[in-house]
Amino acid sequence: MASVRFTVTPTKAEDLPGLSDTSPDISSRSGARVRFGSKESVNRSDPLSEASGGATPGGGTETPDHSSLEQGDGNSKISSVYINNTHGVDDDDFYDRNLALFEEEMDTRPKVSSLLSRLANYTNLTQGAKEHEEAEIIGEKKKASKSPQMGTFMGVYLPCLQNIFGVILFLRLTWVVGTAGVLQGLCIVFICCCCTMLTAISMSAIATNGVVPAGGAYFMISRSLGPEFGGAVGLCFYLGTTFAGALYILGAIEILLMYMAPKAAIFESKEPEGEGAAMLNNMRVYGSICLLLMSLLVFVGVRYVNKLASIFLACVIVSIISIYIGALVSAFKPPNFPVCLLGNRTISGHEVDDDHCAKTILLPNAEPTESADSNFTFINENSTVGPTFDPSATPALVDKTTSIWEHFCSGPELNASCDKYFISNNFSEIEGIPGLASGIISENLWSSYLSKGDVVEKVSLAASSDATPASTHHPYVFADITTSFTLLVGIFFPSVTGIMAGSNRSGDLKDAQRSIPIGTIFAILTTSIVYLSNVVLFGACIDGVVLRDKFGDSVKGNLVVGTLAWPSPWVIVIGSFFSTCGAGLQSLTGAPRLLQAIAKDNIIPFLRVFGHGKANGEPTWALLLTALIAELGILIASLDLVAPILTMFFLMCYLFVNLACALQTLLRTPNWRPRFSYYHWSLSFLGMTICLALMFISSWYYAIVAMVIAGMIYKYIEYHGAEKEWGDGIRGLSLSAARYALLRLEEGPPHTKNWRPQVLVLLKLDEDAHVKSPRLLTFASQLKAGKGLTIVGTVVSGNYLQSYGEALAAEQTLKILMDKERVKGFCQCIVAQKPREGISHMIQSSGLGGMKPNTVVMGWPHAWRQSEDPQAWKTFINTVRVTTAAHLALLVPKNISLFPSNNEPCTEGYIDVWWIVHDGGMLMLLPFLLRQHKVWRKCGMRIFTVAQMEDNSIQMKKDLATFLYHLRIEAEVEVVEMHDSDISAYTYERTLMMEQRSQMLRQMRLSKSDRERERVRWSFDDVYLSLSFRSLGVNTSNSSKGNEDRQAQLVKDRNSMLRLTSIGSDDDEDTDGGERDRPASGGGSSEHHRRVQMTWTKEKTSQYRATHSGCSTPEGFRDMLSIRPDHSNVRRMHTAIKLNEVIVNKSHDARLVLLNMPGPPKNPEGDENYMEFLEVLTEGLERVLLVRGGGSEVITIYS
Repeated sequence: MASVRFTVTPTKAEDLPGLSDTSPDISSRSGARVRFGSKESVNRSDPLSEASGGATPGGGTETPDHSSLEQGDGNSKISSVYINNTHGVDDDDFYDRNLALFEEEMDTRPKVSSLLSRLANYTNLTQGAKEHEEAEIIGEKKKASKSPQMGTFMGVYLPCLQNIFGVILFLRLTWVVGTAGVLQGLCIVFICCCCTMLTAISMSAIATNGVVPAGGAYFMISRSLGPEFGGAVGLCFYLGTTFAGALYILGAIEILLMYMAPKAAIFESKEPEGEGAAMLNNMRVYGSICLLLMSLLVFVGVRYVNKLASIFLACVIVSIISIYIGALVSAFKPPNFPVCLLGNRTISGHEVDDDHCAKTILLPNAEPTESADSNFTFINENSTVGPTFDPSATPALVDKTTSIWEHFCSGPELNASCDKYFISNNFSEIEGIPGLASGIISENLWSSYLSKGDVVEKVSLAASSDATPASTHHPYVFADITTSFTLLVGIFFPSVTGIMAGSNRSGDLKDAQRSIPIGTIFAILTTSIVYLSNVVLFGACIDGVVLRDKFGDSVKGNLVVGTLAWPSPWVIVIGSFFSTCGAGLQSLTGAPRLLQAIAKDNIIPFLRVFGHGKANGEPTWALLLTALIAELGILIASLDLVAPILTMFFLMCYLFVNLACALQTLLRTPNWRPRFSYYHWSLSFLGMTICLALMFISSWYYAIVAMVIAGMIYKYIEYHGAEKEWGDGIRGLSLSAARYALLRLEEGPPHTKNWRPQVLVLLKLDEDAHVKSPRLLTFASQLKAGKGLTIVGTVVSGNYLQSYGEALAAEQTLKILMDKERVKGFCQCIVAQKPREGISHMIQSSGLGGMKPNTVVMGWPHAWRQSEDPQAWKTFINTVRVTTAAHLALLVPKNISLFPSNNEPCTEGYIDVWWIVHDGGMLMLLPFLLRQHKVWRKCGMRIFTVAQMEDNSIQMKKDLATFLYHLRIEAEVEVVEMHDSDISAYTYERTLMMEQRSQMLRQMRLSKSDRERERVRWSFDDVYLSLSFRSLGVNTSNSSKGNEDRQAQLVKDRNSMLRLTSIGSDDDEDTDGGERDRPASGGGSSEHHRRVQMTWTKEKTSQYRATHSGCSTPEGFRDMLSIRPDHSNVRRMHTAIKLNEVIVNKSHDARLVLLNMPGPPKNPEGDENYMEFLEVLTEGLERVLLVRGGGSEVITIYS
């Protein structure tokens, strides 16, 4: 039987999924490609057979013997001859034969079987944590984890029930019903439940759109809306969960001190006014102790919390069931909870300690009644005004005052002065729990909102009209806060939160994409039915005065909902106490893990420390921060004040869950394929609207604070956070908005009022990929001031396939420079054989639709006369022609290295504009834009224009001032008159030098091969000194002022202009593929580097003529010496010199000079002359900006 060869690619044996750690034969071969020989047949249906080396499903392996292991290589080659043996087919050869076309890409594009194997072994870890990715890379040992087995009921439904049912149901729902009435109470519950139901639908769609690791809402929002929204809402959700822990702890302490052990209070007040403050202090002390104990329990181990969770859930369910049973029992046998009323005002049951709800009672006369506090043994009876006597009573019985009397009167005597309301009204006693069949619901249908300090009254009872304001010294039941519909919404909403419990446990679910929607929605339906039915039951069974009594004072301090429970109020008291403690533990367990997930995502730098914890991953530092924040909620000490804070954070979280679902649905991103199909974008928007409305309904100032906090976190992550690319919906929204805007811009050209420079900055890189003129980008940033489009481009010479890496490096260099200069824009790097073609392609292809550049910024070719790169100035002129043909504006800063940086503001000076020809208003607009930047802000603006002899300079100045006034541009105006003058000898001399240089270059191009073999440096000083002005036939008497300076400049120009070192031809870049002819012989190579310097004499000329050809031929040399300057070139040179004189005279001290840039000649043979004209035009100026308009108007006087 032939052997079978397996290939194992990981470097360590531990990387193999399912492979046993006790395989010495495999571990000894780690670090290399291992081949196994085996006598066993291979089952190809096992997806792990190839990757794990025949791993058994149970995780063990069949370890091959040493002999087969050592001989595997040899046997595998022999086995290939058995073509018909199906069991002995070589596994690698099998794949090589079938996937040979893709074998070169296997490293980056794995086989489908390998991909499916990895997906099958996927394990859910805490989201944001990258342990599983790092473990795959470094080969960290992992133990095989058990597959999740939890179903919908245990994994989602029950946890959601436990988190939704909470302290508000037991402590505040009766008060909400009594205050708002049954109808408005149903409305409050319905709105809140609709909000959570719509959010659950959106959450189900997101949760079923792929795998959702632990982290719940934070993961869904961050991956759907991006790290900025995710971090902001994630922290809000964390704060909400933390304050929820504080809320539950406060609820537990309230139950403890109010209903279980009132005598455990540390602080007590003798005055009624101080009872509230004393209770808050008790809540702070006991709450802090309880928080400390719970934090220690969570720190010791979460497993204890999880074990207690089922007990807490049982307490909740038993308590709710007891409420329903008690409501049904009350229809037949209402529980006895009498409520004492004075008139229609409710009396606190704590003050009726003798169970006598009356003013006086009849006592035997013989019994000493020295004290009003003595016990009464006879039945009480209501008294009218003053003492009453029954004629049929025996004289042995007399009237005695009750304990309530002293609270309204000055003493226990019957003739003591008493409160007017007390005198004019009698006591009555009603049943606090009339029962389901009593019809009390008709009284409880309508709202009864109270202000702080109002007495809880029974509206249906008549009272004396001369009622006086109640005093806090009287034993009434008072409202502790001012109530309203909006306040009740904020207090009740935390009782419907907790719908994320299922998504938080997605890692433990057998089928999360099925269980999360079903379990969450059914849990919300269940809790909604419970809440709505409880609202009706409370209104139908309990009297209104008891419902409005928040702390149960009227029923002797019993928990109001407990009075309805069966068989005893203690069922609710104990059950609610343990359930609130359990909910607090769950919050203190979940909040630190949520913070740890956010910290490990590394989107908020200052939270990184909270991503660390104990060795087992427990978030120690996050737990500490959670406890500190929860302590702030404990210090508030009021359940009614903490609940709205909690409401804000949860509502903001739910709002963004709905927004995420709506965005993904409307954008129709290809990855949006949720398995849960019962959703719609309109439902998500409705849920988002309800969330936003509830935020402002419950507390508008809390809503604003929550939004400000979220906004600050958002901006912090945007500017300082780590950049994450999660394929979020905001990016998709940006793409859709950009597409829409680009299509709108494509409808027509921009109006003149909307024109702004959309800049394409052309930068040149040196051999080391460094930008030669970084100040060019600095100038562009000053011009743009962060507005509009900026594209920074460069051209890399070469072939794209070979120069791709170089292009990426160049693009990275540009991005770094843009970040340094704070330029907001885009990079574009083009690879081309010839730079001029690359620039042409960039100008044609940059931008998209209506967002195309309309202005090109390029640098002046520095030292172009002496440059070793003769094509630099030719590329410059070609770019000028291309921009002109494309109708783009062109800006050429000259002496760019002298321009100020962003840290060198100009404190004074002028920006001078020389407006010679009209270019659409570019010269007017550019100084205005520059002065928006801090560097040029303090510079004034001067505009000069040139008047000819036939122009009226005075009228021109007036017209220009009027034009600037209409343009709303402040500037000084000056008209410069240029008189006609004869052309000077200096002008002829400059023109002659220019043309002889051009002729020399043309003659040299005739002998290209000779020029490549020898690079000759000529000095023509003697030749030019032999020339005289007389040979030109020019009248030198009309030379302008400063002729001596010009002659000195002329000598300098001669020496610099005629250094023809390595001067190339026009055709250098026009050869195919950029190839240049090179000499093959060694002698040619030595001659190629020879530099000969000679002075031309008659003998040397003859000798050189005999041995060389080309430009040194007698004809060529004689033609060069017999050149006479072209008349049009003389006129152009004359204009350049005269303009330069005027500009230097007026603007020698200007910070920046803006000047019209003449267009290039139509005949390419005059390119060298064009460069010379521009050089002459700008001589003697420190900073010059040559401006060439694009042919369209860019500024207007109209609004």
